[in-house]
Amino acid sequence: MKRLLNTISLLLLGLWLGAAIFFSAAVAPNLFAVLRGAELPNANALAGTIVTRLLAIINRGGFEIGLLLLVISFFATRAHTTLRRFAEMISLAIMAIMTGIGHWVVAARMAALRAAMQIPIDQVAPADPRRLQFDNLHRYSVAMMAVAIVAALIAFVLNANRTNQSEPPKPSGD
Repeated sequence: MKRLLNTISLLLLGLWLGAAIFFSAAVAPNLFAVLRGAELPNANALAGTIVTRLLAIINRGGFEIGLLLLVISFFATRAHTTLRRFAEMISLAIMAIMTGIGHWVVAARMAALRAAMQIPIDQVAPADPRRLQFDNLHRYSVAMMAVAIVAALIAFVLNANRTNQSEPPKPSGD
């Protein structure tokens, strides 16, 4: 049963990590680049709307997967050293916290600011206080996603190491 739980944990962590890294490194920057390259008058607003919807999926998924794996880790790591168990559980908690705050706090505030501006963000002056606050929240969002990815990577490595250590030694062919 523990082997199955470890496999499911690795699969879910790998799935979320792949999606989060691909989104951060490929989807979001290329979406902005393509829409800006098309010289659309509201390219940033359009790209931002799409990115916001996709990021919501990544963040909610990270939160839900993080919580599920935290519970699984609690039961699957009982026999392991306290430090390793603590490190894995803290990493999963950080992943869940960062994605949860990123979605339900930071993204919600950014959406409220966009709505308060009443015009597409491309038309808001860079010195406008709402635009400055939006840009600050965006930086927080990016940083929180980076922290969540690093935490998930740590949890993945610890889980993979746990899986390898729990296998019985293979007989040598000597």
